[in-house]
Amino acid sequence: MTNSEKIESPSALRAGCRDGSFDGPTSGHAPGHVQANMVILPADYAEEFREFCDKNPLPCPVLEIFEAGDPVSRHIAPGADVRTDLPRYRVFRDGAFVDEPTDVSDLWRDDLVTFMLGCSFVVESALMEAGLQLPHIAETGFVPMYRTTRETVPAGRFKGPTVVSMRPFPPEDAQRAAEITAHYPMAHGAPIHIGDPDELGIQDIHEPEFGRAVTIAPGHVTVFWACGVTPQEALGAAKPPLAITHAPAHMFVADILSESTRI
Repeated sequence: MTNSEKIESPSALRAGCRDGSFDGPTSGHAPGHVQANMVILPADYAEEFREFCDKNPLPCPVLEIFEAGDPVSRHIAPGADVRTDLPRYRVFRDGAFVDEPTDVSDLWRDDLVTFMLGCSFVVESALMEAGLQLPHIAETGFVPMYRTTRETVPAGRFKGPTVVSMRPFPPEDAQRAAEITAHYPMAHGAPIHIGDPDELGIQDIHEPEFGRAVTIAPGHVTVFWACGVTPQEALGAAKPPLAITHAPAHMFVADILSESTRI
């Protein structure tokens, strides 16, 4: 299995993560299935983080919360193990990023609580089925993501800027994309902004903080959705002694279908 080979099955992709044969971005893989952002925190931070998600539902829509010490999904991918079944992780110590491993089994503790949060990759199949082109899938597999000057609503120790993902479209397709994604609140819903990146405080659209830049064709407009990397920014304020997240664009791929989250 290679990172460039399209993987249709969520279980096959997770198996590739587990045996080390797949460690790349998950956009475009397992089409039609939910992909999730992940945040793992000590139990004494979990209630505040749950409140942070409740107050910021666009960047942090909750799909599943695991019991403390349980690394196995019970609902969105029964039997999947979050210690091994993502392609790449980020590890934070006292709020600072320290490592990006492909397995976190050695870091697991009985007090860790896992949050699975919705991801905009969920609606990419719907966008493509509507005939809309997504340059990042064709070019790199990494959607560009940016810090903005829009602050989240604080909850306890958690606060910070909203992170957005960006996809460029011709103007007429931008409105269609907004209408399609509005039906998927578990995938961040409708865009939070269409047009000038300066209005979000983004200084250089060609230099994303996360992911990779994509081609923006002449006449296309930039469309921005709230992004599940937002909680990683909040970790810098909360400073938990240990936190584990997905690496940006390297998602947890679930068994449930994207259409099951459509409203």
